Amino acid sequence: MTARTIDVRGRAVEIIQTGKGSPLVYLHDIADVHAARPRFFPFHQSLSQNFQIIAPAHPGCAGSEENENIDVIEDVVFHIVEVLDALSLETFHLVGAGAGGWIAAEFAVRYPERLNRLALLGATGLYVPNQPIGDIFMAAQSVDGGMYPDFRKMLFRDASHSEALALFPDGLGEIENEMLRYKMFRFLSRIGFRPPYLYNRTLRDRLYRCGCPALVLWGGEDRLVPTTHAMVYGDELGDARVEILPGAGHSFWIEQPDDTADLVRSFLLD
Repeated sequence: MTARTIDVRGRAVEIIQTGKGSPLVYLHDIADVHAARPRFFPFHQSLSQNFQIIAPAHPGCAGSEENENIDVIEDVVFHIVEVLDALSLETFHLVGAGAGGWIAAEFAVRYPERLNRLALLGATGLYVPNQPIGDIFMAAQSVDGGMYPDFRKMLFRDASHSEALALFPDGLGEIENEMLRYKMFRFLSRIGFRPPYLYNRTLRDRLYRCGCPALVLWGGEDRLVPTTHAMVYGDELGDARVEILPGAGHSFWIEQPDDTADLVRSFLLD
């Protein structure tokens, strides 16, 4: 793995990279690289056997500089365009998890000609009547003097899962990881702090513009983004395949890394 900071029109953006092969741009979520731990997880390492994984940190996350001009999701998409242009990436696979999946979907409907294939992993971003995305901002607040069971329960099938406890322990964790989480939530509050949270009402009607083959992958027991959102993404994207992982929560790339990597890899190599 290599880590570097690039200049994007006067702003620092942290990029971590691993693997060889066709370029795969990865946009991260909460329980993820850049937001919970500064390095790649087994899921990413598995995919790096076949692809060159390029993962920029969102504005204000990890080592990326804050961008005070970002206010709505459109601003983030334009930021991603500038990052990719700075990296001289014309076409690539795009994989986004959670909030990163929302950004990936928004990018896909605006710049479909730049994508080879799109994979959305438990993506936020949609407004589905009577099926709201969970209030992750409230769940992230500690209870009983520093306990986070509700937060872990929203992100994982099992709040006591070993990786869930390692990433989001009760009490004060490692300062570096605490700062990663704080920065991620600052970023999310810029674009998604409007009930029912983390959505763009217009995205659903624009998904038809994507055009490229898409994989919609979801945890069957996702408590943050209902599985109905997976079905809507699948229906509206058109050329899309929906896969539901049984026994998995929102952060299934952490809970079931091998199965997730195998599904994504087979789709991208198909």
